[in-house]
Amino acid sequence: MNYNAISANANEMESSTTGNPSTKYFQIKNIHEQPFWIVEEVLDGDSLKVKQEFTQERREIRLYGLDAPEVHLSRKMREDEAKTGIPASLLLQYGLMSLDYVLQVCPPGTRITLLTELNNRTDFWLRDLAYVILPNGECLNELLIRNGFAKASHSYYCSLLAEYQQLNFLAKQNRAGIYLFIDVF
Repeated sequence: MNYNAISANANEMESSTTGNPSTKYFQIKNIHEQPFWIVEEVLDGDSLKVKQEFTQERREIRLYGLDAPEVHLSRKMREDEAKTGIPASLLLQYGLMSLDYVLQVCPPGTRITLLTELNNRTDFWLRDLAYVILPNGECLNELLIRNGFAKASHSYYCSLLAEYQQLNFLAKQNRAGIYLFIDVF
């Protein structure tokens, strides 16, 4: 009787490169993996408040490579209004659509992994920048852009910016998310 066992390592290697949609994020040069975080609050379409599951450390996270419309009247919303020609009241509605999308795919209580590029850790306001990996292996940053609820943005550089710009272009072409209503936001 012959027994041909398939090595567990071969299976793990195959599934890690084909089955996990976030594999490319873990392969970014100088990436720092931070597991065991829990979403405490979704602030808007591109910012979260999170808590470390074991140490209870809290952070405000800004998502790499994207920008979502604001959910409050602010200086940034006035700037966006001037750039796009879209009234702030309408931009606010799009911001709420983006927020609602994040609440659907990553509601408070969701366990996440944060990935941070060591050469680019914080934004202008000293919030931590991160890719947010969801329990199903998908990246929240990518989902927001692919589904048209945020646009790719070079304001906060990330290694996958070119890919995010391509995803943004496709979302626009497919009239996904907010692009169903407008071409620019």
